[in-house]
Amino acid sequence: MRVDTQSWFVAMPDSPTGDDMLSRLRPRADHVIAHPSGRPWLLGRWRADQLTLATAGNTMLAVIGRSAVSPAELESRARRVRAIADLAATARSLPGSYHLSASIDGTCYLRGTASGSRRCYYATVDGVTVGADRARTLAWLIDAEVDIRQLAAHLAYPVLPYPLSGRAMFRGVHAVAADAAVVLERDGGHRTSRWWRPPPVHSTLDQGAAALRAALHDAVALRARPGEVVGADLSGGMDSTSVCFLAARAGARLATATLDWSAPGNEDRAYARHAADHLPGIERLAFPSAGLPGLLDGLRNRHDPADEPMGVVRDRAQQRAIAELMVAQGASCRLTGHGGDYLVLPHVLYVYGLLRRRPLTALRHLEGLRARGRWSLVASIRLLSDRSTYSDWLAAAGTQLRDAGTSPALPSTPGEWGERFRLPPWADDDATTMVGELVRSAATEATPLANDRGKHAWIHQIQEAGRGARILAHVAGPTGLETDSPFCDDAVVDACLSVRPEYARDPWSYKPLLAEAMAGIIPPRIANRRTKDHCTEEWFTGLRTHRRDLMDWAEDSRLVAAGIVDGSELRRAVASPHILTGGFTQLDNTLGAEEWLRDLAAHPVPAYLTRADH
Repeated sequence: MRVDTQSWFVAMPDSPTGDDMLSRLRPRADHVIAHPSGRPWLLGRWRADQLTLATAGNTMLAVIGRSAVSPAELESRARRVRAIADLAATARSLPGSYHLSASIDGTCYLRGTASGSRRCYYATVDGVTVGADRARTLAWLIDAEVDIRQLAAHLAYPVLPYPLSGRAMFRGVHAVAADAAVVLERDGGHRTSRWWRPPPVHSTLDQGAAALRAALHDAVALRARPGEVVGADLSGGMDSTSVCFLAARAGARLATATLDWSAPGNEDRAYARHAADHLPGIERLAFPSAGLPGLLDGLRNRHDPADEPMGVVRDRAQQRAIAELMVAQGASCRLTGHGGDYLVLPHVLYVYGLLRRRPLTALRHLEGLRARGRWSLVASIRLLSDRSTYSDWLAAAGTQLRDAGTSPALPSTPGEWGERFRLPPWADDDATTMVGELVRSAATEATPLANDRGKHAWIHQIQEAGRGARILAHVAGPTGLETDSPFCDDAVVDACLSVRPEYARDPWSYKPLLAEAMAGIIPPRIANRRTKDHCTEEWFTGLRTHRRDLMDWAEDSRLVAAGIVDGSELRRAVASPHILTGGFTQLDNTLGAEEWLRDLAAHPVPAYLTRADH
């Protein structure tokens, strides 16, 4: 078995208890960093270039991940920290993707990224609350069981609402919100503290585009070093093409991958070829769909599972094959344009706030959005006249979860605070009850990510982009190729959110913010592209090709055994995929949850905790 070499760490307060926990972790850790007292602070496995450490008096700071900060600069920042409250802004201006941890007089502070591309979790172990970058590490430490309620919620499509979308999957393990840090006290207790808020808004598109150009340039340059071979996706779309051109500007040698889907009228290959013609010296890997593992290949293979179910059963084998080919080209990492759609395009609900600030402009934008999205006039009026609070919306959503599956389940207009979500028709009554209770319980205490519902929906989709970045990184882990999504860096997130949404999304143009930011960097033909290709034909081919394996899954379903899926309805969907009404995610999320349970059973100990000598 090939051992996953991805990094991990556990963060601890300066507490005298927890000896049993330490005896379990120490043999699996390559590094132990101590508090000034000598007790362990950080334990885990990471490369030397993944951690920067600084000490100033009784304050210690650690940046774990991708960052250009030097020990001297981090020490300078550490000198300015006198208390936990000072940490919120300490490293926010640093480019990169990283966890920040601190030890201040024995108290431990830990946070991830605003997009959630790096998450934090905590659990009480031997009477002491400890933090970690992986939920499975803590679940293994406390022998936690899967939370069936959260598992049932992961059947929902297209996406779960905040805060359900970010919760941990194990009983006794808790996820820290992306905009918050967890503070681990010396007495074993803990609290959370908000460190991130949306940035102030620029007054013009030019200002916002300049900020995005600088942030994205720094994010890519941090990963694409001069002379290094870097793998990069080159789909022909604006997001991945921007990353490729910025990596070339940074001096990296590119090995690019382009997928050629079989749909009639496919345009990706033409746009990707045009971009490649403007990138001299690249090693271009172009894959017709028949030249790679098919979608849904490898269903019988078991993998080390991630912290949560992942809807990647469809193309896992394909993505790993591409990563392995990039490794063969000598690539040190793989850069993707993932997240671009979610960051540079505000959610369409921006028109709600725009109507109250600039009504005439809002009506023009609404007319364009209605035409593109085929919204009905009645639904549009209802959406814009809604006065519900976020709690009201969540509570109502908890009573409207059923998807009969006989007609399109999700109307083309969005919900009043975000995407409407449903459970698929094979979710049984118990699952519906569980998820309804979770949603209604969240509604009693949930506050939106921003008071403006358009900004709330934009931040939520950014956090979904961060979740996707974690998934991509996990899938590529066993290949040894680190996969990075520069769009999900904090500085890029701040740059996008600093733009007025009516400038960043125009119904009559495509990604105006990114097009302006990349003007003079990417070819004008790419910046003016309006289309997006799909892999629908390959998906249905995969369903037909692997119908026997999928039926075997349905016959021996872990989800059915858990009491949240109706086996006969699931078999019906697998046998007759034409009845699916919710697109890929209606089935993908269920297959991801099924695979996750099977992988957990096959890998009760996380592979990254296994050492060659253990």
